[in-house]
Amino acid sequence: MIPENLIEIMIHNYMEVQNGLGKDHEPVVKLHSQYGKAIWLLSELDPVNSIAFGVCDLGQGTPELSYVSIEHLETIKHARLKVRMVEVDKKFDGKYPMSVYLEAAKLNKRVTEDDELLKLAEKTIASRLS
Repeated sequence: MIPENLIEIMIHNYMEVQNGLGKDHEPVVKLHSQYGKAIWLLSELDPVNSIAFGVCDLGQGTPELSYVSIEHLETIKHARLKVRMVEVDKKFDGKYPMSVYLEAAKLNKRVTEDDELLKLAEKTIASRLS
């Protein structure tokens, strides 16, 4: 489901964190449900367990940082159509750190790519740190 070049970046990010070089990575891939409201912005991938890390939004107004099984997402099929429910957004380009996407999602109660909301989230985070 996720292109190999993006998987390699996600594994690299995971290894950085495991080696104590933790960083607020930009999301590498955006997955979304074709027939629902779920969205996942993922930055890291444990290659052994196929567990990814990122902002998970199941469409219930409470996006959060969490872990998700890529293998599980690949198995979800539409009940009647028997097609894969989760797909990659090929147009997505993570421009901000994961913390900014999370803050914007909390403000919006939904994952967003709206640049104004992301800039507001970035300023909100910066004001907390100063």
